[in-house]
Amino acid sequence: MFAHAQEVKPIINNRIRDTTTVRKPLSEEDMLDTLRKQQDKKKDTIIFTSKYIKVTNERLLNDSTQVFPLDTTLTGFENYSVLYQPHSPKIGIGNLGLSERDLLFEPSRTIGFDVGMHQLDAYLLHPQDIQYYRARTPFTSLYLVAGGLTEQVFRVIHTQNIKPNWNFGVNYNRIGSYGVYAHQHADHLGAAFFSWYESKDKRYNILGNLIFNNLKAPDNGSITNNAIYTANTGTVFDPSTATVRLNNSRTNWRDNGFYLKQFYYLGRIDSTSTGTSSAKVLPTQRVAYTFYYNTRKYKFLQDEADQYKVFPDTYFDQTTSRDSLSVTHFQNEFSYSFYLRGKTLSFVKNEAKLDLGLVHDYYNYSQYVRDTLATTGLPQLDRVQHNTFQDITLKARVSYRFSDKIGLNADFQQITLGRDFGDYLYDASINLSAGKTLGKIIIDAYTQNSTPPLLYTHWISNHFIWNNNFKNVKTSSASFNYINDKFQFNIKAEYFLINNYLYFASATSNGIDAYPMQVPAPINLIKISVGKNLQFGRWHFDNYGVYQKTDYQSTLRTPDLYIYSSLYYNKLFFDVLNTTIGVNVRYNTPYTAPSYATGIDQFYNGPAVKFSSYPVSTVYLKATLKRTNLFVMYDYANQGLLSQGYYTVNRYPMPNAILKYGVLWNFYD
Repeated sequence: MFAHAQEVKPIINNRIRDTTTVRKPLSEEDMLDTLRKQQDKKKDTIIFTSKYIKVTNERLLNDSTQVFPLDTTLTGFENYSVLYQPHSPKIGIGNLGLSERDLLFEPSRTIGFDVGMHQLDAYLLHPQDIQYYRARTPFTSLYLVAGGLTEQVFRVIHTQNIKPNWNFGVNYNRIGSYGVYAHQHADHLGAAFFSWYESKDKRYNILGNLIFNNLKAPDNGSITNNAIYTANTGTVFDPSTATVRLNNSRTNWRDNGFYLKQFYYLGRIDSTSTGTSSAKVLPTQRVAYTFYYNTRKYKFLQDEADQYKVFPDTYFDQTTSRDSLSVTHFQNEFSYSFYLRGKTLSFVKNEAKLDLGLVHDYYNYSQYVRDTLATTGLPQLDRVQHNTFQDITLKARVSYRFSDKIGLNADFQQITLGRDFGDYLYDASINLSAGKTLGKIIIDAYTQNSTPPLLYTHWISNHFIWNNNFKNVKTSSASFNYINDKFQFNIKAEYFLINNYLYFASATSNGIDAYPMQVPAPINLIKISVGKNLQFGRWHFDNYGVYQKTDYQSTLRTPDLYIYSSLYYNKLFFDVLNTTIGVNVRYNTPYTAPSYATGIDQFYNGPAVKFSSYPVSTVYLKATLKRTNLFVMYDYANQGLLSQGYYTVNRYPMPNAILKYGVLWNFYD
């Protein structure tokens, strides 16, 4: 029989070792140390949110160093498209990504050299568009809008602090919209690297960015059927059956640049909220230097015969166009600012400010065409014009704030030397505030003298050639703006007097030969804008309307009346899902529609065609769930109810009804 198993214990030095652990009772101090160790080993339980991210831009840094919380609300989230901004609507030749122009009269307030190409400006990423961050944690934002292949928008922002006072980030924007008709595939890229550094003593700041734009916009010359909505068939026209006039012609813009701005605060530095993350640092003196290097190339490419007579003339090649214009721009700006204010800064009052600046601009441009009629008999790229020049601009800005109720501002810009000598922009305004209940008033007036753009004066391409000597365009304007935030009401009345107005028109009543022209007589225009938002419990009704009238309605082809309204219901579901359901409606009165000139990409006054106008509505649902904003919309939801479709430009129908969705994800770690 086997003996009973016994527990075997190790023998050391002929002694049996007791392996039982005997623990000494912990003292109160030992227990506290143990708890501290356990707490230290725990993972960081901080939940990062948008409050850890502060944002600013160059305009907000012009007078002082100030940052604001990141906006993660749903306000205007569904109005993602640059074509359909409620207060700045545009017309175009089709879907998002193609050539566009303002629907309403919105003059440019810039002076100096201008190429004159602006039909894709809404899709460009400029240095002034860049936002700068203070990020206590890495921040990434992903944004996507999709309507099948018809319309696609994708954006990425990533930023993080290298050091507490040094931030770096990346922007990536992409538009890839195929449209609803043949040859409408727009492919736009806008990317930027940016950085913001502020010294520990808050005296020195430097902003910098590298920007890359590559815009590819096809032009199908419009569809061949000009009466697709006139037949009362009761069915929606099918774009897949439409024949277009061009299948291999396109515009390509490249716009790349490097931007660097430095400023240093001299003397005493004040602050309105010392010790907080949103402190506003106020200098008493400041010197600044800005350097900007930019290269732009505008191309029009054609690889097909003009079967449907889209182009008025052909000068160098019957089937192929390689028109291009290259522009190189260097800019150096020096400025000095002086501030005079009291030392009590609960709010800034009785503050005087003087800004003085000197800007040096250097330009070099060359225009090329592909010529098959050259003396060698072989196709070659000819440089048809070239120029190098400089401009010196003096700037001065004076402002005085009597209190938080009254402020005066005057801004002067004058080109004193160079090609554009004599250009100027003088602007003055007064701000009057009577508190939240009574609101505030802004009275503004400006006068402007601008050299005609290059496109209007000297142009040589395969399909368009001219050499004009136009006078400078002079614009004078006065405006009155009343704003009441408490009652969500604002009204603005503007008057414009324009001398030597420049525009494109056809030499014949029904022609396609767009040609630059100038109106010798003065043009008067009145523009009245009104906005009023109403709220009834959870219901909101936002409205905005513009009325404008001119004595040259046949030249300034814009509608008399434009209205935008949004009716929506907002509610928080399950304490986490902030939801809005609503409908947007935009409408403008009928107007004589402009035409579009392929090859120079300009909207011009062609045949006097006036289209019927009906409201265009969009039904949408948008919501916020934690770090995610999303929307679902049915654009042009009323198609087939009042109209089968609509135009904004002669011969170019706008897209049909389409279901879209959009998502914005924010990551804070």
